[in-house]
Parts: sequence; structure tokens; C-alpha cells
Amino acid sequence: MASSRSRRRVEANYWPGFVDALSSLLLVIIFLLSLFMLTQFFLGQEIQGRDTALSRLNSQIAELTELLQLERANSDDLTSQLATLTATLATAEAENQSLNSQLSGIGAGIGDRDQTIAGLQEDLIDAEKLSDEANAQVALLNQQLAALRSQIGALEAALEASETRDADSRTQIADLGRRLNLALAQRVQDLSRYRSDFFGRLRQILEGRADVRVVGDRFVFQSEVLFEPGQADLNSAASPQLDALASAILQLESEIPSDINWVMRIDGHTDSRPISNARFPSNWELSAARAISVAQYLVSKGVPPARLVAAGFGEFAPLDPADTEEAYRRNRRIEFKLTEG
Repeated sequence: MASSRSRRRVEANYWPGFVDALSSLLLVIIFLLSLFMLTQFFLGQEIQGRDTALSRLNSQIAELTELLQLERANSDDLTSQLATLTATLATAEAENQSLNSQLSGIGAGIGDRDQTIAGLQEDLIDAEKLSDEANAQVALLNQQLAALRSQIGALEAALEASETRDADSRTQIADLGRRLNLALAQRVQDLSRYRSDFFGRLRQILEGRADVRVVGDRFVFQSEVLFEPGQADLNSAASPQLDALASAILQLESEIPSDINWVMRIDGHTDSRPISNARFPSNWELSAARAISVAQYLVSKGVPPARLVAAGFGEFAPLDPADTEEAYRRNRRIEFKLTEG
């Protein structure tokens, strides 16, 4: 008896240490989650700043490119004017040489040619004046062309520097994008884990029902469980099933971190047989109305409307394309899918 009491005392002494270990583990997990959220916040701020800087840099590059094109166009115009003036100068020099030749061929002793000589001399003076003006214009154009080339060189240097900064910015942004993709992949993985837990919980709640099953990443209710044929109002048998679903969604909402954006998508499907009445002109309206009825019921049970999406697919997404009663029954369904918002 004494040995038994001593053993109980020894076993009871382990419990405080176990509690301390659990508390330490919980503090580490809370610290890691806080560090992850701070990292996501600063990473988002840094990406936003980089995007703003890149936009400003692209705008400056566009302005420099437009200015460079304008300066190059002006250079082409000045080059064309220079070529025209050079041709005019060559013509004037040729005329000058021709006049000099004519003047030298006239004899000094021929008296009746004095008037012709005077006229030729005047033409020669005019040609020389034209030649001087053309030379002055050519010199001025050469100066302008040199200044323009200097400006083009400065613009090209600035553009090259801007392209270098742009390449560095793109490299940094690519690195940020890679880190952001890793973070997003982690969130998708977390959502997949919560989806698996959610479906596992629903399997336990709805275990044993043949009209409720899992198809891929969706939970499927046969329409007969929730609705009468051709109707979109929930029947009395739907309440227990949807109550269990609402409870599972509310529990899921309390477990998923607030920074993970998720929704529960409710998809309505019908079979391929047409319907046409005043309320439902086609299967599209019927499937959409059924999805909305389910969403409204879940909202009435406390599920936030922002976490629900209702969609109607009509007969256009069948599980079984056959024209049999069994295929019709399988295709008439309501699907629930946990996905990203």
C-alpha cells in the first residue's frame, strides 16, 4: 500500500513540467505566426513602393525617348538644310568661275564691250555676296548641328543610365515576386489543409447517407435531399443537413486565420430535361434559385454572407452524360466547394 502511494506521488510530479512544455510550445507558435504576419505586411509595403518607383522610372524613360526622337528629327532637318545650302554654294561658285572666265576673255582694247564688262562685274559681285552669305549660313548650321549632337549624346547617356536603373529595379522586383509567390503558395497549402479538415468533419457528420457524397474537391448533395422536383424552396427534410453544414462552416471560420481569403461556393445543377414556366423559364434560373435558397438558409444560421457564393450551372456541367433516369438523378445536385475568395 505504501509503495502504491509513493508511485502516485512520483507520477503526479510530471504534470507541471508537461504543462510548462505545452505553454512554451504555444508561445513559440504564437511568435512564429506574429513574425509571419509582420513579414507579409512589410513585404507588401516594399512591393508597393517598388511598383511606384518602377512606374515613375518608366514614365521618365518614355519622356526621354520622346525627347530623343524629337531631337533626332530636328537633326535630320538641319542636315537636309545643310545639304541644300551646300548645293547652292556649289552653284554660286560655279557661276563665279564662269563669270571670271568670261571676264578674262574680254579684250582690254575693245571699247564697245565696256558696258558688257560692267554688267558682268556686277553679276560677279552679286555672286560673291551670295557665296559669302551661303558660307555664313553653312557655318551657323554646322555650329547648331554640333550642339544638337552634343544634346543627343547627353540624352543617350541619360537613357542608358535609366535603363540600368530599370534593370536593377526589375531584378529586385523579381526577387520580391518570388518571395511573394512562396508566401501565396503557403497560403494555398494552408487553405487546402483546412479544406481537408472541413470535408473530413462533414464526412463524420453525414456518415451513412447515400445521397451525400464527395466528388473530387466538392461535397455533393442530391437535389432530392433539399428540394421537391422543379422547385427551389427548401423542403422540411433539408434543415438537419443544412444545419450540420452551417455548424461546420462556422467552426471552420473560427479556425482559418483572418488573412486567408476564402469562400464557400454553392453550385446548383439540373438534369438535361428542359423546364419552362413563369418562375423558371429555363434550367439556368432553377439551378441559380436553388443555390440562392441554400445560401440564404446558411446566412439565417449565422454564416457570414461574404463567405458564400451562389452560382447556377443549369444542365451544362453534368456528372453523367447518359440519357437515363439514374444519370438524371446524379446530375440533379447541389455542390459545395471551399475555395479562395
